[in-house]
Amino acid sequence: MTTTVYARVESPLGELLLVGEVGPDAAGADGVRLRSLSMPGQKGGAVVQEGWQHAPEAFAEVARQLEAYFAGRSTRFDVPLAEGAGTEFQRRVWAALESIPYGSTVSYGEVAARVGASGAGVRAVGTAIGRNPLLVVRPCHRVIGADGALRGYAGGLERKKLLLGIEDGAG
Repeated sequence: MTTTVYARVESPLGELLLVGEVGPDAAGADGVRLRSLSMPGQKGGAVVQEGWQHAPEAFAEVARQLEAYFAGRSTRFDVPLAEGAGTEFQRRVWAALESIPYGSTVSYGEVAARVGASGAGVRAVGTAIGRNPLLVVRPCHRVIGADGALRGYAGGLERKKLLLGIEDGAG
């Protein structure tokens, strides 16, 4: 049986809501697995539900890694993630996001090609990216328009610009 826990942490993007699952994973190991990272006003962001337990201590390592990322001292996240979210297609798109190197950007078309959904599939890729429940940790902010313009971000374009600035050393 799993328990849903949550915590709020301050960041340059505003107060982030971290949601996780506590309980044995597929391998039987106990611990917290991050299910969602949302920011204020985010389209489709998580909202604390009745029955969830406030457990900031459970997210101490995630908070430490976020702080290091925002300070420019870390380029990657190494936190256990909850499994089972999203459709098979969304999970393929999200895996492609995780392979985009820190400080780099790719176009929606490039992501579509990586998952075998080029052409009309670019729109479906954009929708899958927009449903990424792990903003910042799963770097959907690194996907931009083919013309180099910032396009869509569930947390808002100003936050996308801030994240890209951090990764460019200008944050």
